[in-house]
Amino acid sequence: MRIVDCGCSEAPWPPAMWHDSAKGVSMNKRLSFAFATLMLVPVVLLGQEKAPAQSTAPANPITASEKGFYSFVSGAVVGAAQKMPEANYSFKPTPEVRTFGQLVGHVADASYSFCSQAMGEANPVKDIEKTKTSKADLVAALKDGVAYCNKAFDSMTDAKGSEMVKLFNFNLAKLTVLSINTAHTDEHYGNMVTYLRLKGIVPPTSENQPAPAPK
Repeated sequence: MRIVDCGCSEAPWPPAMWHDSAKGVSMNKRLSFAFATLMLVPVVLLGQEKAPAQSTAPANPITASEKGFYSFVSGAVVGAAQKMPEANYSFKPTPEVRTFGQLVGHVADASYSFCSQAMGEANPVKDIEKTKTSKADLVAALKDGVAYCNKAFDSMTDAKGSEMVKLFNFNLAKLTVLSINTAHTDEHYGNMVTYLRLKGIVPPTSENQPAPAPK
């Protein structure tokens, strides 16, 4: 076989370096080795991409997800209660709404109410909003209420969470009751944020935010 080179000369094919002489054999081996090495690189890289092991899924993914989000929300509420100075615990933006201290007590009361129903037991603590006024007492009661709800999550499984209980004349799954408590806690965190802002205090979830990019 011959290949015509641009119509002006002819050269034998394959070129001599690919056969015959010892030098050609040596060159052939080097190029073959280089080609094989290059072909191997993508395989090695592909293997490295697949190397990280998949994380093990939790045994009860729904319960774990619900608890994780509740931990975030309840942590924000406790942080807000701690940030507000005691002098502002009696503050209310308008006469018709709760004071900041009453908000803290209300969230604590609701925590015991919702989570006790999810666990199927009697409410162990009531009337915090009506009986406690000092910051120290209200923050302690709020923390205890959050701990009680964490106990409810710790005793829950996805299967157990599907069991039905009665709440507000509705038949609801136990995990739904815990989810309602999270939503209720988050709702009143929004109220607390307004109270804090009116007093010139940065809410916990807005701390350490990155500075806006220069225009």
